Amino acid sequence: MSMLEATRHYFDKAARIMGLSPRIERVLLTPSREVKVECTIELDSGDMATFIGYRVQHDNARGPMKGGLRYHPHVDPDEVTALATLMTWKTAVVGLPYGGAKGGITCDPRMLSPRELERVTRVFIDKIHDIIGPHSDIPAPDMGTNAQVMAWIVDQYAKYHGWTPGVVTGKPIELGGSEGREAATGRGLFYVLEAVLADLEKKVSGVTVALQGFGNVGSWAARVLAEAGARIVAVTDHTGGVTRADGVDVGALAAHVARTGGVKGFDGADALAPERIFGVDCDVLLPAALGDVLTRETASEVRARIVLEGANGPTSPEADEILRGKGVLVVPDILANAGGVTVSYFEWVQNIQQFRWDEARVNQELRRTMVDSYGLVRRVARERQVDLRTAAFLVAIGRVSKTKVMRGI
Repeated sequence: MSMLEATRHYFDKAARIMGLSPRIERVLLTPSREVKVECTIELDSGDMATFIGYRVQHDNARGPMKGGLRYHPHVDPDEVTALATLMTWKTAVVGLPYGGAKGGITCDPRMLSPRELERVTRVFIDKIHDIIGPHSDIPAPDMGTNAQVMAWIVDQYAKYHGWTPGVVTGKPIELGGSEGREAATGRGLFYVLEAVLADLEKKVSGVTVALQGFGNVGSWAARVLAEAGARIVAVTDHTGGVTRADGVDVGALAAHVARTGGVKGFDGADALAPERIFGVDCDVLLPAALGDVLTRETASEVRARIVLEGANGPTSPEADEILRGKGVLVVPDILANAGGVTVSYFEWVQNIQQFRWDEARVNQELRRTMVDSYGLVRRVARERQVDLRTAAFLVAIGRVSKTKVMRGI
């Protein structure tokens, strides 16, 4: 099942519970705009190369559309559409005045030089600058992109529209970025987990965590969790994996990854085959890389008590059923990993107001947003006697559909 089909499955499940009319369903599921562009650049070698870029704008009923830009070989129309749809529900779950969008370029950024990445980014913005903007659609970093890519975007956009820092978020601080943005998704995961554990009358200190993925999201989650006393007992990425029963030294592992480009070869822990991460005996399994990693096969191996979804769409519907049958508590992506878009919202607010917040205020507001949102989803789950994912979709669909009706479909 593709990510788009999985997203539709979760939507349909909530829609049936709500008794949503077919007309409203159709409106909520149909993207507002889908754009595909060719980005042709000259490589450093002098050869020409063409990359395909996408931007899908799903819904703007609740405000400007918001969503990241992903540079990855697997970027395709279905994935981008699914992620744009998820962004609509994610922003609604945490109460942000946004709709959903997503974009990306089908490329492997690891195979491109910094100059080539800059060229393809600027050409991409040349092609889509007229459909993005601080009051229409606001991109942000995602897999394969970072603050430097956002810097190129804000500069290229300025050539057409003047200096407009609010056109993207996740920028360098010097160009209007926000304190706390880089760590936001990982820190948001921590705040949600803290609230989940409090419900179970437990604390983060002493909890064991297995991480699948050690990029921006996974590495920051690991840092914050370790600082709070959690033990990171296993970590894997695209290069390999490591495990240590008394806890991996997260700082040392991060330094190793910065030097070598991956987890493989870290000598501070035992080697672990990446595919074995799902069967690690731990309290919390945190998938923080690609989507669709928890499948029928891998879900049956899970020994964790909680699955905290740091990635977008990591769990297939079949896996979701298996995990629920095993009594595993799944904290869904549209709630758990919403810390990134939440602090992106704070960055956008600062850009619009031309006023800076310090990191303490950013983190305080992030904690409040994540904990309050979890509390609402938990309450709906108990009232409706459904799992947290279905409850999150109920909250999101309810907010978006109500706004659409009030505005006039």
